[in-house]
Amino acid sequence: MIRLLSKYLRMVLRLFFVRHGLSSFNAKGLIQGRTDESYLTEEGYYQAKLTGEILNQVNIDKIYSSPLVRASETAKTIEKHLNKNVEIQYDQNLLEVDLANWSGLKTTEIKERFKSEYQIWKSNPENLSIKRDDETHYEPIKELFIQAKKFIDAITNKNSNCENKNILIIAHNAILRCLILHLINKPNKGFRKIKLDNASISILNLSKTNQSLKTQIECLNQTSHLNINIPKPIGDSRIILVRHGETDWNKEGRFQGQIDIPLNETGKNQAQKASNYLKSIDFNKAYSSSMSRPLETAKIILGKKSNLSILKIDELSEISHGLWEGKLEKEIKTTWPEMLNKWHQEPENVIMPEGESIEDVSKRSLNAWQNICKNQNKNDITLVVAHDAVNKTLICNILGLSYSQIWTIKQGNGGITVIDIFDDPEKDSVLSALNITTHLGNILDSTASGAL
Repeated sequence: MIRLLSKYLRMVLRLFFVRHGLSSFNAKGLIQGRTDESYLTEEGYYQAKLTGEILNQVNIDKIYSSPLVRASETAKTIEKHLNKNVEIQYDQNLLEVDLANWSGLKTTEIKERFKSEYQIWKSNPENLSIKRDDETHYEPIKELFIQAKKFIDAITNKNSNCENKNILIIAHNAILRCLILHLINKPNKGFRKIKLDNASISILNLSKTNQSLKTQIECLNQTSHLNINIPKPIGDSRIILVRHGETDWNKEGRFQGQIDIPLNETGKNQAQKASNYLKSIDFNKAYSSSMSRPLETAKIILGKKSNLSILKIDELSEISHGLWEGKLEKEIKTTWPEMLNKWHQEPENVIMPEGESIEDVSKRSLNAWQNICKNQNKNDITLVVAHDAVNKTLICNILGLSYSQIWTIKQGNGGITVIDIFDDPEKDSVLSALNITTHLGNILDSTASGAL
């Protein structure tokens, strides 16, 4: 799609969200909440060490941590393995959710003792109400979102121009989810739609344009530094969504759309690296856009030994840019400056000359996706390869975002996204990982930032 958000907006505040390493309560299957009785295990320290080593690829300017011991020990261990000394600032707004007398219990105990509350916790935690020992009630996740807002407001006020800085934030599962969701306008029922593993890294880029704060999710739940290529499945089946490899037009910054540009050598190499990264995955279904660049990517990922047929789906084709296709941005700016600017800011309000709207793309892509999901059987692992705009609209839908928020999502060439699907129609799909690109050489997405 057009150049990435961070390229348009010169000053970028990059936030690295890290969940603490494996704790004693994690290992025992106990609910932690705000208790400080849980401590970092030996494995947790090792995870923190690995996280510190991979973060040496970037220059960390500031570190914020929850004061709870499992987070603070993770922070200290990470800082020790960075290539420079960075003071750790402890912040009460990074404390984990307060689950009162649930803390220290196993899930089975909570199911038995707090049956109705537990059902709400699993299905719609934003509406959970818990009784304290003094018989008063409170809503822990709603309170946590308020806490998250306070932290983000403080960070953005201190960095009001979103100057180029890398800030590391080390905290807990629930508060990190709330921080991320707050930054993307708190989509409905979003809390259960993302997954964050111990010592995982999630990266969000913040920029300002016209005094408005813009957020781009670069990746979520990246665990390759822990020698875990993709997170363990949590649903009944799984879909691996991949963006096609690079083309010459991606590299040059030309708008591709529905002109059928093939992969270049870099793109073929990216697809092969994705294949190597996913070599332990035994795909039993495969789908691709009918265009050549995703189809070739899918074939390379599956490998020569695979006899799995790839079903081509026209509805997964890239957005039609109409008369913009084949042109550089500077050429488009000469003839359609106002429309190009609106496409950057309000993509939902643009139909490119003789092209499609992002709503059109979203509708047809989502129809294809729903049909794919309907055909999922228990334990299926399905490969889907498509395009930037298509993948972005699908991911927006999974998160509960509008297609108007496509610039919130980053999709690198050869980037891997993992979606867990449930047989129960009442359960939303979970974005278990987003835009993994570490197999291409860096913790940051370094793929071409050109046009679609």
